[in-house]
Amino acid sequence: MKHLGNVLYITTPEAFLSLDGENIVVKKDENSSTRLPLHNLENIVCFTWQGASPALMGACAERNIGLCFLTPNGRFQARVTGKVKGNVLLRKKQFEVSEKEAQSIPIAQSFLLGKIFNGRKVLERAIRDHSMLVNVESITGASSFMKETLKTIPLCKSTGDLMGFEGSAAKIYFGVFDQLILQQRDDFFFKERSRRPPLDNMNALLSFLYTLLTNETASALETVGLDPFVGFLHRDRPGRPSLALDLMEELRPVLVDRLALSLVNRKQIAGKGFTQKESGGVLMDDDTRKVVLVAWQERKKEELIHPYLKEKIPFGLLPHVQAMLLARHLRGDLDAYPPFFWN
Repeated sequence: MKHLGNVLYITTPEAFLSLDGENIVVKKDENSSTRLPLHNLENIVCFTWQGASPALMGACAERNIGLCFLTPNGRFQARVTGKVKGNVLLRKKQFEVSEKEAQSIPIAQSFLLGKIFNGRKVLERAIRDHSMLVNVESITGASSFMKETLKTIPLCKSTGDLMGFEGSAAKIYFGVFDQLILQQRDDFFFKERSRRPPLDNMNALLSFLYTLLTNETASALETVGLDPFVGFLHRDRPGRPSLALDLMEELRPVLVDRLALSLVNRKQIAGKGFTQKESGGVLMDDDTRKVVLVAWQERKKEELIHPYLKEKIPFGLLPHVQAMLLARHLRGDLDAYPPFFWN
């Protein structure tokens, strides 16, 4: 089983990264630098404009250390990867299945079953834990709708049908999401999901966390030898990691939505940490981003019993475990891909 390693987040926009022997050097100005050993790192995520030296990029690729670049505002720019890993027969099988809708559908169904099931769990837990503070009737209604959708997903025969039901379930889910915000409601209200750009504080928080999850899911897929850009539910598009988006669907409610709600409801972040630009888009400031990153890392360290493997693992390994199970299915070791169902 893979071990959960350290992730280095570079949040100073002016920082430049370079390599010195077996160490990464983070230089902020002529007189300020930090050195860290590479062997302690699993991923490096940079919110910078300056970038990194080719030598460091090569060292990360050789050592299978993920290196991802985001803008200071958290928008994805690029990921550095090395030589293609894994069995070529596995990738050929992935490409073959992706091109045949009849073979793609069962895998896509599993992704959506996991997503809708876990989304229902978020709603059900809100009712269980905060019945006196939420509108139980409306949240129960949304949960019931999603439960019926779970029965319909296995009957779908096309990707278009699947996306239609997924869209309906997501609309219902996010339609009651605002009721799960119990504190700071003036600053963190939620009307609907908005992405490019996020138009309110909660959407900005969700988008930032979804970006982190996409990067980790793509890294997990590459680790097991799959191509993160060739999916089964999301269609291929230049520059879009379709399979990473597929796989993260079932993980969104558990790893992101619950964390975002906790950060707001526990008042770990505040509305003053967000600013709205003239374009209408909302940005998170550096101090808030650091709080969110720390909470993200702590969430990844929490443990659970994986429902399929029956083993205790950190939440942070969920993308890697699900990527491994998907690879096993494509190789023919598993009859079907087992989605993650949160208990």
